[in-house]
Amino acid sequence: MPNPARALDSPTSIISRRGLSPVAVTAILGVLAVTAVTVFLTLGLEGNISYILPRRITRVSAMVLVAIAVAVSTILFQTVTANRILTPSIMGFDALYILLQTVVVFLFGASTWLTTDPSLRFVLEIVLMVTFSVALYRWMFTGATASLHLMLLVGIVLGTLFRGFASLLQRLMDPSEYIVLQDLFFASFNLVDPMLVWISAGIVALCCAIAWRMRHTLDVMALGRSHAINLGINHHRVVMGVLVLCSLLVSVSTALVGPVTFFGLLVASLAYQMCRTFSHTWLLIITSLLGVITLVGGQLVLEHVFGFSTALSIVIEFVGGILFLTLLLKGSLR
Repeated sequence: MPNPARALDSPTSIISRRGLSPVAVTAILGVLAVTAVTVFLTLGLEGNISYILPRRITRVSAMVLVAIAVAVSTILFQTVTANRILTPSIMGFDALYILLQTVVVFLFGASTWLTTDPSLRFVLEIVLMVTFSVALYRWMFTGATASLHLMLLVGIVLGTLFRGFASLLQRLMDPSEYIVLQDLFFASFNLVDPMLVWISAGIVALCCAIAWRMRHTLDVMALGRSHAINLGINHHRVVMGVLVLCSLLVSVSTALVGPVTFFGLLVASLAYQMCRTFSHTWLLIITSLLGVITLVGGQLVLEHVFGFSTALSIVIEFVGGILFLTLLLKGSLR
């Protein structure tokens, strides 16, 4: 007699238990991703379709771009740091984004910042975050005292400093300005500029193409620093290149929709559980598909279950936090 509990198993647990090959996992996730995007575009589609559909396409395109950017950057970052519970956000990108929004609103007012040309805001945020990351990498990762772990520690300290300074300015600003500012701190896919989506698509596609060409090198990097050097890899150059790619991807994602702090750790953890291989050929694809399913599916839940009563980032981080703690307690993350 079949076990009734198995009928309630999630796709993740089924794949993990049966040990499907990476090809089968990719095929299943690909179907789920296409289904999620199709349902998002067509569910409740009525009325003025020529007005509604293009806006839905813009929103789902932004979700797909953010999903791929965050997923790929997390896998790359975890590979070079040899730690599967770290994400690029540990370097202070989210804190820097919050500080930038806070400083501008404090100095010029919320209305001035919100009415500024979106392309100018987008470019300014990307340039500032990438400049910060590259300056940190060059300062901490060159010379005789170069240390990846020291750089990570400095990134954590700077992130704490940015949050503290932003919190101070928030306490000093007008309450009405603070209320407007709070909306900027959560990822939102409802008001995405189509032009920014095209710009982001070009940057993300270029970064992903470079990461794809490096996939075999990344397989060697995953063996550890000493093994990579012994096998002829220029460890320092590869790490610097990967960190710059991560900064670009995270900066584009954050500038486009806002911070999604826990999202990368969620999809990367799921990918390692489902992939059954450490080959980046499959890890990059599977993590990206999981990201698309999570973001688009989460937005569907937000709209049709919660009725826009909360932010998507809150839903993702709530579910992701529970999953992460479960995996951590089971010893699945090492």
